[in-house]
Amino acid sequence: MPIEFSERLLALPPYLFKELDRLRDEARERGMSIIDLGVGDPDRPTPNRIIAALAKAAENAENHQYPVYSGMNSFLGVVANWYKERHGVTLDPKTEVCSLIGSKEGLAHFPLAFVNPGDVTLVPEPAYPVYSSSTLFAGGKAYYMPLLEKNGFWPDYKAVPADVLKKAKIIWVNYPNNPTGASTTLERYSELIEFARRNDLIVVSDAAYSEVTWNDRPHPSALEVPGAKDVVIEFHSLSKTYNMTGWRVGWAAGGAKQIRGLGLVKSNIDSGVFQAVQWAAMEALEGPQDCVKSMGQLYKERRETLIKGLTKAGLEVFPTEYTFYVWLKAPKGLTSAEFASRVLNEAGVVITPGNGFGPSGEGWARIALVQEASTLSEAAERIGSLKF
Repeated sequence: MPIEFSERLLALPPYLFKELDRLRDEARERGMSIIDLGVGDPDRPTPNRIIAALAKAAENAENHQYPVYSGMNSFLGVVANWYKERHGVTLDPKTEVCSLIGSKEGLAHFPLAFVNPGDVTLVPEPAYPVYSSSTLFAGGKAYYMPLLEKNGFWPDYKAVPADVLKKAKIIWVNYPNNPTGASTTLERYSELIEFARRNDLIVVSDAAYSEVTWNDRPHPSALEVPGAKDVVIEFHSLSKTYNMTGWRVGWAAGGAKQIRGLGLVKSNIDSGVFQAVQWAAMEALEGPQDCVKSMGQLYKERRETLIKGLTKAGLEVFPTEYTFYVWLKAPKGLTSAEFASRVLNEAGVVITPGNGFGPSGEGWARIALVQEASTLSEAAERIGSLKF
């Protein structure tokens, strides 16, 4: 009998960024000079003080043993203090915080704790593909809620049919949003949490980009809503905030039941975050935050440079003050895929077609601000030289 993939694996769509890598590499093999703005991977190094903390912790042999899967008490306490200082939210670090091997890991494992075969999760789209794939791996079904410009890219969850809502266990939200860059308000979170209470839903809030901004107003956390912990679990990451994508460290915070469920899954699947990395993460959160502010200003400058060139070419972008993405409208008459294909094959610039994040992303493309301003200026010139 031949070896065959499982039905759940065969049901997955091609992973978007793997396909982008393939197309980029094919263009390079043809001899094209490529500017890759497809994947959201910060190009600047991790701050030196965080690297130094890792090096010091790695010299301690106690950190070389298996870590506690839920996280070191000291790390969990630092996360709780961060929420108190940043959002005015009080958390019990022992029961309401859990360390993660990057937030993607936690998001992927969470449905295994609460979704049974045949259950539904309410998934916004366009969105990070992990929300739907993790639902599929748990045996659930994704019901998609379109994110539309006219609604500020906020899901119209009240339009979910009653028969679907009856089977739903989770509603996913992601703000600041990837791929659109949209933000939200505490009032909207409050309305959503009330809706979740009425319908026995868990609100899974992906807040990975909350600190990637150039304004002085903290983006609200869903946990700021009074009583939110009854239904909310929030996932956070140090990856984008501190240029630590390869380090794989983050956390989940929220209600004790949600955290316990995730922890039970993790205790059977992984062995936790390397303790030296947790010590470095503590340095990141507790040390001077100048690096976060300077990166925010850098992304602002890069964004303005890119938009200046794109606007000159007659292209439109969605305005935002968060994330390091530009959500760009495709020229009239072109689909997202056609636009991205022309930009790659004729201009040598990798951008992500919006429909790769879901059908409602059709007509848009995402550009990551992960190159220097001079390179982004060149990318805009290349795109602008095309005749749409």
